[in-house]
Amino acid sequence: MDVHRISVREVHRKMLHRSGLLLVCAYDTEERFREMELDGAVSWPAFQTRLPSLPKEQEIVFYCA
Repeated sequence: MDVHRISVREVHRKMLHRSGLLLVCAYDTEERFREMELDGAVSWPAFQTRLPSLPKEQEIVFYCA
């Protein structure tokens, strides 16, 4: 699996163009997620719940602040 770093600008562009990007806050608690939440992001626990149903080609960006 290839892991690439992308810029904040690139993430923002993809989010604006509805590219199907899944933005995941990498903190493990909902409390910390709420402190660092970005528009359109999902929490780590929510991501783990959704993971089995995500398509293999899903583009996912993890962030922490």
